[in-house]
Amino acid sequence: MELLLIRLGEHHPQRPFLERELHWTTAGTRGEGRLQKKFHEFYSEEEFQILWDISLNIGTWSVQMDGLLLTERCAVIIESKNINGRLHFDEKTGEFFRINAAGEKTVMEDPRVQLNKHIRFLKQFFQMKKINLPVSGLIVFTAKDCEFASKPHRASICKTYQMIEYLLKILQAFPLEADNKKLAKIKKMILANQSPYKQAPLCTYYFIDPKDLLPGVYCRHCKCLSMQRDQRSWICSRCGARDSSAHLLAIQEYFTFVELEITNRKLREFCGLASRTVAKRLLIQLDLDSTGALKNRVYHFRE
Repeated sequence: MELLLIRLGEHHPQRPFLERELHWTTAGTRGEGRLQKKFHEFYSEEEFQILWDISLNIGTWSVQMDGLLLTERCAVIIESKNINGRLHFDEKTGEFFRINAAGEKTVMEDPRVQLNKHIRFLKQFFQMKKINLPVSGLIVFTAKDCEFASKPHRASICKTYQMIEYLLKILQAFPLEADNKKLAKIKKMILANQSPYKQAPLCTYYFIDPKDLLPGVYCRHCKCLSMQRDQRSWICSRCGARDSSAHLLAIQEYFTFVELEITNRKLREFCGLASRTVAKRLLIQLDLDSTGALKNRVYHFRE
């Protein structure tokens, strides 16, 4: 997202929205980091396994779980929510909204709905894998300046500093089964069934015309599209930094922003590169699938 913003002009109509998206994404990542750090305080004499950032699917039904605690009593899905302000759960209407510091009200999706979907999914997933393990869940609000103005009864919802106590309380509600669940084996099975999330190219996802992207090769030092080809390396025209692999990031950008196939001409246009010979050499060096011959050759992203 940061690199995409660099390639958009200052007055691009999508820029304010993308900046807000970047802010939310960055805040969410920080919140997940606080949650994982807090989990280091979790201790149990009973065996347990913890997994983070789990992505599974059953056919076309896909879910992403921030955390999954496996114990011999049950599995607990941990959902991280980084939302600040005064938080309201309206049990009569089923709505969830927050009021920020400026007094503005924003209606959002109730995180309990998402958690219930994930619990339903994991129960079905375990049933398919013949794993007899109850499933529960916990929603953790990670923003430092959030306040519960109202909270539903009997709901497993807490703040980061409360998470350990809530997890222990959830576990105590399930009896310890006599048979060993072989948690390490279950963890290995879940990791083996991970299905990486496939994001559509960002220009497609955010309705951006690829022609709006500024050409150039990014300099990691001065954070500008100012790298120029210099023999078999790249040198920044602003700060003089050298980076022999700067084109690798540019090609990754193209696949992420525009489409999963590239040609010699498209590479030159995207990087502001004049030489067809240099572009050909750079593409041939990569482990890409290709179709066609000579001027019609197309290089495809390899999974």
